Formats: sequence, C-alpha cells, structure tokens
Amino acid sequence: MLDRRRLLLSSAAGLGLAVAGPALAGASQTPAAGDGGARVTALLDRMMQEFLAESPEFMTSLGLDTGPNAGVRSKLDDRSLAFVDRSFAAFRGYDAELKNIDRSALSGMDAVNYDTTRFILDGAATADRFDYGVQSPVGGTSPYLVSQLTGSYSSIPQFLDTQHQVRTAGDAETYLARLSAFAGVLDVETDRVRADFAAGATPPDFVLRRTGEQFAATLGIDPAQSGLTRSLARRAAEANLTGDWAARAEAIVRDAVYPAMRRQADVVAAALPGATSDAGCWRLPDGEAYYRYGVLSYTTTDMGGDEIHEIGLAQVAELSARADAILKAQGLTQGTVGERIAAVARRPDQLYPNTDAGKAELLADLNAQMARMQQRLPEVFGRLPRASVEIRRVPVEIEAGAPGGSYQMPAMDGSRPGAYYINLRDTAETPRFTLPTLTYHEASPGHHFQIAVALEAEGIPLLRKMPLFSGYTEGWALYAEQLADEMGVYADDPLGQLGYLQSFMFRATRLVADSGLHHKRWSREQAVRYMVETLGDAESTMTTEVERYCVWPGQACSYKLGHTVWDRTRTRARATLGDRFDIRGFHDTALAAGAIPLEVLERLVDDWAASVRTA
Repeated sequence: MLDRRRLLLSSAAGLGLAVAGPALAGASQTPAAGDGGARVTALLDRMMQEFLAESPEFMTSLGLDTGPNAGVRSKLDDRSLAFVDRSFAAFRGYDAELKNIDRSALSGMDAVNYDTTRFILDGAATADRFDYGVQSPVGGTSPYLVSQLTGSYSSIPQFLDTQHQVRTAGDAETYLARLSAFAGVLDVETDRVRADFAAGATPPDFVLRRTGEQFAATLGIDPAQSGLTRSLARRAAEANLTGDWAARAEAIVRDAVYPAMRRQADVVAAALPGATSDAGCWRLPDGEAYYRYGVLSYTTTDMGGDEIHEIGLAQVAELSARADAILKAQGLTQGTVGERIAAVARRPDQLYPNTDAGKAELLADLNAQMARMQQRLPEVFGRLPRASVEIRRVPVEIEAGAPGGSYQMPAMDGSRPGAYYINLRDTAETPRFTLPTLTYHEASPGHHFQIAVALEAEGIPLLRKMPLFSGYTEGWALYAEQLADEMGVYADDPLGQLGYLQSFMFRATRLVADSGLHHKRWSREQAVRYMVETLGDAESTMTTEVERYCVWPGQACSYKLGHTVWDRTRTRARATLGDRFDIRGFHDTALAAGAIPLEVLERLVDDWAASVRTA
C-alpha cells in the first residue's frame, strides 16, 4: 500500500492549489497561443509551482525546502476551510485555461499531459460538491477529516520524524517552530470536525472508538518521552548539536500540542454516544454519490457498486481454485480454502517469534529478499531507479490502526531514500510465506521502483511525477507481484506462491467488501466475516482492514481494478506485437510517463505498440 497515505501526500494528494508566486526557480514562460502542447506543459508546471508554494510539508517531503525555499521549513500546511475554498477557485481557473487548448491537435506526451490534466480538473469539479471530510479532487479522499487513519494528530508526528531533516542547529530550530505550529493545525482541524459532525458526517462508532484509543495512547505518554520530543533529541545528538533541544520540545508538547490534541480527542469522544454502527458512506449527506466519487478518485475508473461487486466475486472464485490446487498438492484437503490457508499461517515453521529478536529476524529476511530481487531487475526492465529503499518498522505508537505494509517515497534531491514500512504489532499477522509478495509489492519491482523511476524521469512535468493516481500505482504494485511470479521466484517455493495467490485473493475480496459496505449496505461485521471465511486471516487483521475501507471509500478497489487494466494493457500490446513484444520496452514506456489515469495508460501503451509494429 502506498502510504503515509498518501505518501505523506495526505495533504498533498488532494492537490489543494492556490494562486501564489513561483516556488522553484525556472518556472515555465507562457508559450505562444498556437502551441497547445507547450501550453498544457506550462499549465501543469504552474499548477505544481503554485501548489508547492502553498504546501511547506510537500516541499519538505520532496527535498525542495532548501536555498531560496528554506523559509518553508518552519511552517506546516494550511488546513482551513478558507484554504480549501481558494484551492477550488484556483482549479476553476485552470479549467478555463485548459478549455482554450485544442485536444485534437495534440499527440504523444502532449496528449498524455492534456488528458491527465483534464482528469484532475474534472475530479476537482466533482469534489467541490462535497463540503465535508478531505475534499481531494484526485488521488484519494476520505469523508472523515479525523479518524484512525486520517488527521494531523497522526500524520504530522510521522512527517516531523521521517521527513524533516535535523542536521544543523537551524534545522532543529525549524523543527521546534513546526512543533509549535502543530497545535494551531490541530485546532483548525477540530473546528472543521465539529462542523462536519453537525452536518451529519460523523464516523461510525467503531471508528470513533479506534480513533479515541489512538489519542489515548499518544496522550498517555509523558511529554518528555513522546515521539515528538525524542525524535528531535535523538537526531540532534546524532548531529552533535549542543543545546537544550529535548527540554524545549518537551515544553511545547506539554503546553501546546497535548492540550490541542486533548481538545480534538474530546470532540471525537463527545460524538460517540450519538454515533451509529452503520459502516458505509451511503448514510452520509449525498452518500451514494460520494461512493461513486471515491471510486473514481482512487481507481480513475467510473464504475458502479454492482459491477465492482460482481467482478470481485468472480475473481475470488478463480483465485481460490488456483490456491486450492496448491493446497491439495501439499496434502491439505480438508476445509475451505480459507481455513486451509489459515492452517498454514498457524504452522510453527511459518511464524516468527513475537519478540524483539523475532521481529529483527523478520526485517533481516525482508532485506535479503529485496536484495535478491534487485539483482534480477535488469531481466525485465531497461531503466532502473537510482534511489534506494529502506525497510522500516511502523512506529509503535500508531501500529494498532496502521495497515500491514506501506511505502514512503524518496526525496527528489537524493537526501532521503524510499521507505517500506511493515507493521510488526503481532508477527502472527505476517507469516513467512506471505512476506516475499509483500516486499515485491511495496519495494521492488512495486511501489518504490515505479515511484522512483517517475521521480527520476526526464521530459515530463513535475506534477506528473507525483503518484497521484491510486489505480495506476496500486495496480502497478499488484502487477509487480504477478511479475515476480512470472520471473520464477516461487519455482521452488510452493508456499510462497500460495502467499502470492492469497495476496491476489485478498485484493479481490476487497472489491467485494468495499462495494458491500458502501453500496450494498453491509455491516462491518458482515464484511469482516466474509473476508475471514474467504481468506482464513485472523479476525483482528481483517477488522483493521475493513475499518480502513470504511474510512477510505473506494480506495480498496484501486488494487485489483488497477491490476486488471495493467494486465489487459500488456496482453493487448503482446497481441499487437507478437514476437516483437519486448517486456522491457513495455515497462519502460508505461513507467517513464509517470502515474496517469488508467484510460490514459491504455492509450499510451496502444500508441507505443503501434509505433513499434510500424517501425
């Protein structure tokens, strides 16, 4: 899963743009009126410039907060409704500009730029109709500003720890400035949460409880021992910085951050008595339309709930049959496929000890798997990324509500590698046979490979290097799992292949559960029961998953729907080219364009295949 979700684009994925001056040197000049391709590129460049000027956090996450941009390092993003309103006004202006460019006169990458921009602006127009939650025109959304997975109370501590560099005394001072600003951000969000609740956009009771538990866990830590304090103290010491950094951070946490966080936690707690257990967004204002919007925003496909549900059921049946064959070959014939997979997952030889030593062993094994794959990547890719990737444990403070695996992109200046986070709250949730596939999904050839290649690509606007489209990025990561299997990594590892099939089954069940919750009005318990019975996973794991789907309507669909398009696109290109099909050419073409809507991906690859055929 692409996360810190969205890759610490939780504020950025929405592309909340507002008119401002250039954030970077070398802003595009206005091209001649007749040069449509250059005008689209200039529009995309200006959109990105103006967005960066309004998003200090995104500037830092990209490693662009240096030199003339260093002033942003003491600031956090504006999360006010006034900013949201300015953002959508800016989108309406961009839309007017794009309408004056003739799409029929464009081809190649100019057409890709235009079509991608058109999708973003159409998404903004749709998002503007909803006045609650995270109003994200593209890249994903959530009807709840604060939940177990959304909100600055969890995202900003992670941002400060992993994105804000501390190498000089100036860096430490700007960390403290951001820490002070954190309290104000919390209060702005709290006011918006009150308004959302009053408008009828209250999360389900179980989401409120889970969120309350996370607030309690954070606030239960002494300010001197909080992650916010320890992060600065640790990194200042590593950089040999003299000063009372820990004491100053502790005072801000105690006197400003914790009180603001308690105010937000109190609002969440006060909503619980009146909340219902209804899980889907259908119960929200204009909720059925919100689900359709969520699916479009995440998957870039305009698909209804019934169709998604039927696709999921069909794919679960096909994948279960393949898993059944492997299980029978292992002598496992009794019980459902899910029950037999669960039996494998409980075997002692498949479990790491749930101890610090066992978790260290698990991380070492993941690093070894990743190193082996890195050596084989030139077999199927012509272009390899320069950026490296590290495997890290999800911070203990947030692991209770966090997903099993996630990825954080590298800095564009090379100052920070990519990071693949794995949740080690309980090693029983990560049996050995499931881990290779998770590594291929999150690191290489999955999220890290695709995102790093895009960031390093030449000839495309900076905005299009960003992983904005979940259908493309999550679809690619699932396709990467398939690619690893096709490379023969499981030739002597039938249980590893079972883990791969279980992963695909998991994503197919997501189609069923997500559409069940938000379209067919399933309860949380019904969705959990379906996934446990189908997959054989622990109920605790599936409960966390289903609660995630409740917070991010449509996001769970992006994996398998995206993979289906990636696989279909490659199949069509192979049929077009026959013996002339080159897997490396296919990959390099599709990845060098950056993340794009799925229908744009299909046109891009079709054009590539046609050009190779006629060359």
